[in-house]
Amino acid sequence: MVYQDEISVSTTGPGDLHDLTEAVRRIVGASRVRRGIVHLFNVGSTGALGTIELEPGLREDLPALLNRLIPPGRNYGHERAWHDGNAHSHLQATLLGPSLTVPIRDGELVLGTWQQVFHLECDVRPRRRTVAVTVMGDGPDGVRAGD
Repeated sequence: MVYQDEISVSTTGPGDLHDLTEAVRRIVGASRVRRGIVHLFNVGSTGALGTIELEPGLREDLPALLNRLIPPGRNYGHERAWHDGNAHSHLQATLLGPSLTVPIRDGELVLGTWQQVFHLECDVRPRRRTVAVTVMGDGPDGVRAGD
């Protein structure tokens, strides 16, 4: 059984973190998959996905860490080619990654108590993002993908 949907995210600019956990739970519920996986993919090269405890300190710490590791304003090759000020955005998003897979057990996401699914905006300006969500697994009657 395969089910697809998407999540739309409006960001305010670099470092904007969005909690996608409840939206992903709703999609998994609508899919009726009881056991399997949910795969999320950020459509675009300057946004990232992951899991973290989305508390105020970490909301501040993660973007700050990325800016220390891959700071804006360096003489990156992308800047020399395009002059758009977002080479670091591409590199930060690549470091974290555009996708995430979470197990599903008994129709629920398998996440830790303090673990949420997040989208992080790495680009230098606000964006309208699409996160493609694919749920795969056994349905309520044991139907498997491809059966």
